[in-house]
Amino acid sequence: MPETNFDFPRAIIFDLDGTLLDTLEDLANSGNAVVAKRGLPTHSKEDYKVFIGDGMENLVQRIFPEGQRPASEEELAAILEEYKSEYEKHWNETTRAFDGIPELLDRAVEQGIKLGVLSNKAHEFTVKCVEEFLPDWKWDVIFGQRDGVPQKPAPDAAIEAAAVMDVSPDECWFVGDSDVDVQTGVNAGMTTIGVTWGFRTAEELRANGATRVVDRPDEIIPAQP
Repeated sequence: MPETNFDFPRAIIFDLDGTLLDTLEDLANSGNAVVAKRGLPTHSKEDYKVFIGDGMENLVQRIFPEGQRPASEEELAAILEEYKSEYEKHWNETTRAFDGIPELLDRAVEQGIKLGVLSNKAHEFTVKCVEEFLPDWKWDVIFGQRDGVPQKPAPDAAIEAAAVMDVSPDECWFVGDSDVDVQTGVNAGMTTIGVTWGFRTAEELRANGATRVVDRPDEIIPAQP
């Protein structure tokens, strides 16, 4: 049964990929297009579950075989731009909100909880995905990876997001599907909820310090009787 003996937060900051949205196939198709052009092996969607989570630069490194990864900052930057170009083609082909997410967001709004998104996906794609697939809710803050801001699991952007929403970190829940997300919430001093419907396991989430681990969106904010 969903846990019910807790106080609701003033705000929830959600990760995007693997938490709110199932983006896996579009991310995989984009990465596979980059390596296929070079005659290199492509990867399964399951492979991409462990490639994703700590930014596009790390993703584009991982899609290349050992020994054939970008050897310089210039080469990495060029491949990153190529990946972004491919993702621009594919970002909205199969992506969708996970089952139960719309109802979860509705319940959060009913409780007067402010909503935010913090992703290591490039900022422009983070905003596009939220606006395209989650347009029916008021988002108080949407942050992707921005120049000059340390990416998750550094707490900087999470703390900034809380400030934008005019709440303190200890009044926020951070919700995500990966070790990076859990570490971010812990580093920012937030209650941290790991979700198992995304790209990582419950064991990994617990090992990284999740306050709670849930299997369904209705365990985050249960429906009121």
